[in-house]
Amino acid sequence: MPPTTNLLESDFYFFQDQLSDRENESIYAIRSFFETEVRPIANDYWARAEMPFQLVPGIAQLGIFGPEWEESRQFENSAVYRGWTGMEMARVDSSLTTFSGVQGGLAMGALGVGGSEEQRAYWLPKMATGEVMGAFALTEPLSGSDTARGLNTFAKRHGDSWTLNGAKRWIGNATFADVVIVWARDRADDKVKGFIVRTDSPGFAATKIEDKQSLRIVQNADITLVDVEVSEEDRLQNINSFRDLAVVLRLTRAGVAWQAVGNSIGAYEAALAYSKERLQFGRPIGSHQLVQELLANALGNITASIAMCMQVSRLLDEGRQTDAQSALAKAFVTSRARETVALCREVLGGNGIVLGYGVAKPFADAEAIYTFEGTRQMNTLIVGRAITGFAAFV
Repeated sequence: MPPTTNLLESDFYFFQDQLSDRENESIYAIRSFFETEVRPIANDYWARAEMPFQLVPGIAQLGIFGPEWEESRQFENSAVYRGWTGMEMARVDSSLTTFSGVQGGLAMGALGVGGSEEQRAYWLPKMATGEVMGAFALTEPLSGSDTARGLNTFAKRHGDSWTLNGAKRWIGNATFADVVIVWARDRADDKVKGFIVRTDSPGFAATKIEDKQSLRIVQNADITLVDVEVSEEDRLQNINSFRDLAVVLRLTRAGVAWQAVGNSIGAYEAALAYSKERLQFGRPIGSHQLVQELLANALGNITASIAMCMQVSRLLDEGRQTDAQSALAKAFVTSRARETVALCREVLGGNGIVLGYGVAKPFADAEAIYTFEGTRQMNTLIVGRAITGFAAFV
């Protein structure tokens, strides 16, 4: 059922009051859509590891794809608002948050940051409406945390076109995307460059990764590129090195922290409701001291995490957010989220591992959120370099 109040029980310090009236109106619309359209079917699609494509038009109509880009007609919204939308979605289903993050954050972000005016004008409006679906291909079978140096997909220029060869792994949306932003190392200058690759190009293939046990709705793929031809017009004109690519990751990394908060909230709300209904020793288990401790600790993690996410998003709005600040948010919040879903699973006892009770899915999904957009260790090293002045990377 849709929420009977505009307030979340988990927003214990009323952080949402800091959003504008217009932003809150949009948040309520997103919350209503996810409660009425997504929640009733999410477990079924998660269990079957399938994407509910019928939801895409509705998600697009909510203005969720690429709201920071002028071409998407959602330019006025703050980074705090954008983070809150991700949190609201993840509260119901983290897989669709990841899907939206790939489409509106990584793929559209790569075009927004690295595309020419012509590329932005052509692609961003189509992607904002969902007419064109996108993916972002950076991670490789043998290159994850070391992509800055270890990228093994190569691009070679010949005249007005490029030839791409290599492989990518864990690429969300790639099985159904119309275009994939592929990152490759230029053989001529050894710099990382971005390419808009149409998925019907000869030599391009995407194969779904089967048997995932986290974010199962997300359609991750292995990609192979064998002599894929891309025109110079489809090279991202404002990306000339990995440093330029890092700007995109800075924009999206804090978004993953918001997603982790929403995932935690989903587990917390299910555990709280269960604690009021489940009877043991003739009383609701929520009246037991140890259960109240589990819930209070979970709520503390959520509250601290929202506060960190709010501030790092404000810094982005002010143009002051650094890589280290977004890295700290991602590392800290996803770690707390992992702890929080475990606390909530404990509240439910054996029922905590049954999908229909509302905790098993966020419990499993927390594992993927903890890892992607930089592992805790890598984000910790980014922070460590910033605070000590020493780079401890291998």
